[in-house]
Amino acid sequence: MPKILVIHGPNLNMLGKREPEVYGSEGLEEINTRLAERAEALNVTLDLFQSNHEGQIVDKIQAAVSQCSAVIINPAAFTHTSVAIRDALLLLEVPIIEIHLSNIYKREPFRHKSLITDIATGQISGFGSQGYLLALEAAVNLI
Repeated sequence: MPKILVIHGPNLNMLGKREPEVYGSEGLEEINTRLAERAEALNVTLDLFQSNHEGQIVDKIQAAVSQCSAVIINPAAFTHTSVAIRDALLLLEVPIIEIHLSNIYKREPFRHKSLITDIATGQISGFGSQGYLLALEAAVNLI
């Protein structure tokens, strides 16, 4: 059964509490539950991971080499700053889907630049938590 790595970046553990007008009222546990239910229906397994620490995310990506069939990543604030996460993603030879809950292109100018987009297979931005399910569907179709 294909395995899809889902990485949630910094502060996403605070979903539902942090700026709900931007990120929605649904918590990360609820998002993960919906993802797991959909993954079961699609006959794939998920490796769900959240960290506020750049190095832990890099370690998780490195450990995924030859272990996963696709990656869904919401790098959160690291989207705009992490060359290390970008370089780790370059190790992978599987589809990479970048996701953002908000439309980063309608927000502050510093959020418009992603260090991930040009190496990702695709990007989903601005659909709230529904974007994760869209990313999962896309990943399964790409595998």
